[in-house]
Amino acid sequence: MRNGTAITEFVLLGFPGAQGLQIPFFVIIFFIYILTLSSNGLIIGLVCAEPRIQTPMYFFLCNLSFLEIWYTTAVIPKLLETFVVARAVICLYCCLLQAFFHFFLGTTEFFILTVMSFDRYLAICRPLRYPAIMTSNLCLTLALSSWGLGFTIVFGQTVLLMQLTFCGSNIINHYYCDVGPILKAACVDTSLLELLGLLATILLIPGSLLFTVVSYFYILSTILRIPSASGRQKAFSTCASHLAVVSLFYGAVLFMYLQPTAHSSFRLNKLVSVLNTILTPLLNPFIYTIRNKEVKGALRRVMTYPKMCHSE
Repeated sequence: MRNGTAITEFVLLGFPGAQGLQIPFFVIIFFIYILTLSSNGLIIGLVCAEPRIQTPMYFFLCNLSFLEIWYTTAVIPKLLETFVVARAVICLYCCLLQAFFHFFLGTTEFFILTVMSFDRYLAICRPLRYPAIMTSNLCLTLALSSWGLGFTIVFGQTVLLMQLTFCGSNIINHYYCDVGPILKAACVDTSLLELLGLLATILLIPGSLLFTVVSYFYILSTILRIPSASGRQKAFSTCASHLAVVSLFYGAVLFMYLQPTAHSSFRLNKLVSVLNTILTPLLNPFIYTIRNKEVKGALRRVMTYPKMCHSE
C-alpha cells in the first residue's frame, strides 16, 4: 500500500511538445476523424446496398469498418480536447471505460484480421470447396467469435482493474488512457494484472500473426503454381489489400511492444501509436477500395441508381 490522496480523475498530457501548433493539429485530426467515419461508413453502406458484393470477404470487411469507427471514436474526441484546453481531465471511471473500449476493439481487430486471412486462404487454396465451407452461418460464427473473444479477454482484466484504488500521480503522459500509466497510479500490488496482460499479449499477437503468416505462405505457394501471369495477378489482387492492412497493423504493434521501455522509446511509441489509432482506420477503406474493381463498380451502381429512378 502507498499513502496519498485517492485519485478521482486523470489528466491526459496529449502531445505537450506541440506548443503553438494546437490549432493546426486539431484541424488536421478532426478532418481525419470525419473522413474515417465517412469512408468506413461508406463501405458498410455499399455492402448493405449492393447484393453483388455481399460475399464473406466483404462481410468481414464490414465488421472491420464498423470496428474502426468505434476504435477511433474511443480515442480521438479526447485527443482533440487536449489541443483546446489547458488541462484535459477525465474522470477515473471514464478513463477505465476508454481503456476498456480501446483494448477491446484493438484485440477484436487481431481476430478479425486473422479470420480474413483464413477466408483468403480458402478462396485461393481451396476454391472449389470455398462456397461449401465459407457459408453464411460460418461467417456469422467467426465474426461473433472474434467480437466475443475480444470482449471476454479485455472485460475480465477491466473488472480487476476497477477493483483497484489509485493514489499515485494522476498525470498520464499519453493522449488516451493507456493501462501502463493507470497501473503505475495504483496504491496496491498490480503484479497479477500485469501478468494477465503479458499472457494475453504473448498469446494474442504472436499467435494471430503466426496463423496469418502460415495462411499467406500457402496462399503465395498456390499463386506461384498458377501457370498464367494474368491468373497469378488476379489471385494476388484478391488478397493484396488484406496483406497491406495486416503489414501496417502488425508492424506498428510489434514496434510498440518490442521496443525497450526507456523514456525516449515511450515518446516514440506514443507517436507510433498514432498510426494504429488514427491513420490505419483512415487508410483501411482506401487500401481496400483503391484498386478494387468490385467496390468501384458497386459505388457506381449505387450512385447511378437514384439518377435512373429520377429520369424514369
